[in-house]
Amino acid sequence: MKKLADSRIIVGMSGGVDSSVAALLLQQQVSHGAVSGLFMKNWEESEPGGECPAERDVRDALAVCDRLGIELDAVNFADAYRERVFAYFLAEYQAGRTPNPDILCNSEIKFRVFLDHALASGADRIATGHYARVEERDGVYHLLKGVDPGKDQSYFLHALTQQQLSRAVFPLGGMHKSEVRRLARDAGFTNHEKKDSTGICFIGERKFREFLGRYLPARPGEIRSLAGERLGMHEGLMFYTLGQRKGIGIGGRVEGSGEAWYVLAKDVSNNVLLVAQGHDHPALFSRALSTDGFHWVAGNPPARLPYRCRAKTRYRQTDQSCVVEQRDGGCRVLFDQPQRAVTPGQFVVLYDGDVCLGGGVISATEGGLAQPDMARASGFA
Repeated sequence: MKKLADSRIIVGMSGGVDSSVAALLLQQQVSHGAVSGLFMKNWEESEPGGECPAERDVRDALAVCDRLGIELDAVNFADAYRERVFAYFLAEYQAGRTPNPDILCNSEIKFRVFLDHALASGADRIATGHYARVEERDGVYHLLKGVDPGKDQSYFLHALTQQQLSRAVFPLGGMHKSEVRRLARDAGFTNHEKKDSTGICFIGERKFREFLGRYLPARPGEIRSLAGERLGMHEGLMFYTLGQRKGIGIGGRVEGSGEAWYVLAKDVSNNVLLVAQGHDHPALFSRALSTDGFHWVAGNPPARLPYRCRAKTRYRQTDQSCVVEQRDGGCRVLFDQPQRAVTPGQFVVLYDGDVCLGGGVISATEGGLAQPDMARASGFA
């Protein structure tokens, strides 16, 4: 493959400060005219009565490209997004799980559909504003954490393949966010103070219940305690996640310890939401988890299993010490300390120091009541 300086690179431009600075840095590193931008439009619905967020973002991206003197192409990948990401998003919620569409969005849209489009256009690589790093060692591409611990996004990139990583460039991986904003300000980018995007990948910030209710019918049902007592009614299991406190609807009911109520599990078959009092209720903690499959970034698991490493079961979590072993085509992760609110449908991602080893979708837990079948077997549903 060509050296970076000799490559033609297309930068995924979102209109945000990160992708803008990624383009700025690459323009300084490669041959003149070898950097261009691409704006991906993957969602076509506007907020009721409002402007489509993508229209604002593409204007910001165009302003940056004009200032840099590079071309910006806009491509609609909405059909692929609906088929490969949004359909999965809805199916997981309908099954009572809590998905993370950002991970599939990266592996299926940004680094598959976009990458295929870029290569067909004559590019050698694509770049994004992710805070992560790629290192090639002895023919193997390794995904590393970004150096800014508050912005590291390797968790969301763990499903990338060797082929995808070989074509990926992350110019911000060795930087802190404050430095990125300073560079944007010094370059005269009008978006240098633009807030980071949040919400659903490519869909953005929405009133979640209202948005999800447009695609899936809500099925109200009972809220019960571990003793089987009916405490109230929920608005639909898809609107709740494990460990949730706010929005349950029984906050005024005080029993026992008088502590707040938290979601313990969802019994999808009986449409029952199980709750208990106390942030640290024992039923919220799991000592181990399993995945049905697992993606190893290097293409293969470590040479020796079981393997001691660290894991995240959600993006903002501190890495947790664990032992991983392969089992039935997937993995079992046993934690040194029980973990709170491990949620089926979310991803467990493994690390060895700064190196991201890979990850998989959590399918089951041991301990706690995260599994509906476990809740029923315990007589709580």
